[in-house]
Amino acid sequence: MKSYPLSVIILLCIALLLVDVATFYWLQSLIKHIPATEIRLVINTIFVLISVSLVITILVLKVRLDHVDIKKKQRIISSFYGITVASFVPKIIFVIFISGFALTNRVFSDTESVYIVPILGLVTWILPFTAILYAVFKAVYHFKTYHVTVKHDNLPQAFNGLKVVHISDLHLGSLNYRYNVLDKAIQIINNLKPDVVCFTGDLVNNYAWELKGWEASFLKLSPEIKKYAILGNHDYGDYSVWQSEDDKQENLELLKRFYNNVHFKLLLNEWDVISKNNENLYIVGVENWGMPPFKQYGDLQKSISGIRPADFKILMSHDPTHWSEEVVSQTNIALTLAGHTHGMQAGLRIKNKAWSPIKYKYKHWAGLYKDASQYLYVTRGLGWLGFPGRLGMRPEITLLTLTK
Repeated sequence: MKSYPLSVIILLCIALLLVDVATFYWLQSLIKHIPATEIRLVINTIFVLISVSLVITILVLKVRLDHVDIKKKQRIISSFYGITVASFVPKIIFVIFISGFALTNRVFSDTESVYIVPILGLVTWILPFTAILYAVFKAVYHFKTYHVTVKHDNLPQAFNGLKVVHISDLHLGSLNYRYNVLDKAIQIINNLKPDVVCFTGDLVNNYAWELKGWEASFLKLSPEIKKYAILGNHDYGDYSVWQSEDDKQENLELLKRFYNNVHFKLLLNEWDVISKNNENLYIVGVENWGMPPFKQYGDLQKSISGIRPADFKILMSHDPTHWSEEVVSQTNIALTLAGHTHGMQAGLRIKNKAWSPIKYKYKHWAGLYKDASQYLYVTRGLGWLGFPGRLGMRPEITLLTLTK
């Protein structure tokens, strides 16, 4: 879990207070029509207490959490991400709406509109707050299955109709040992009856101890399914403070051992072949490769060494930027599977149009992309990190069916 310096935390608190001051100012236009002075006083008191309490709690936690057990620290920080977002976002939407409305329409001098605007302002506060509550308490584990067909002329006939389930970004540390959540996802996967499961990294947030007790859930996957995995940027332990390099390496070795115990083949810049009716299909796994500041452990050329150019290849690469930077320009890999973006765990989808703020950082952030005869599929991820919710970006299980 990334730790921010005290100066950044103080700036965050100042921003929260400024938004609260603006919200309190416009709140008076909403409650001034309440005839009872006592009720207005109660509303204002509650607002101020919540605002001040949140800021004080954030500052106290920053000072004290540096000395708290890392397991407790991870849970507490995740909870306060949710509380801060639930407090900040609805208020800023409310302030922007009611400020703009007041400036453009002089509504507070219009006696016919004097009740309409406060009501609309209240709605702009309640709706995003309700949406965030839904994102945290319902949508975060409301799995969605995407069915995608990938057509390719070079697919060997023996693999026509091959079913591949693609999942990514479990971040088991965020699940806080809610084993039933993953059990539900695994049941969905088993019901899809895939031939192959590809997991494209970020099994944990940082530490191997997050894996405690999860073996039983993974072992519920059907033994008939071929299972492959790669490492994501969070799996290397790069975002943690270690006593020594040996401790960091031991953490990584424990993670690798976990994959072996749950019968996943972990591909570290290497490949595996699936053979059927004298025809071959290659599953390639590259270690994490991202644009700075993300480290580049991946070696694509090493990963495909020994495979003929004409052979059909499915590449697992955690970060989708790798596809445009190295895969399309230098190989003829037919299909690349990636994760990493989470779809920012927030977005909008209207019919076939999808949008998320993450698109301004990642050109390829969710769904199927094509360049000539090469495909990329980016999953929105199965778990969560940071904000403990998903707003318009449900956790994803993808079934890709390969056809000629």
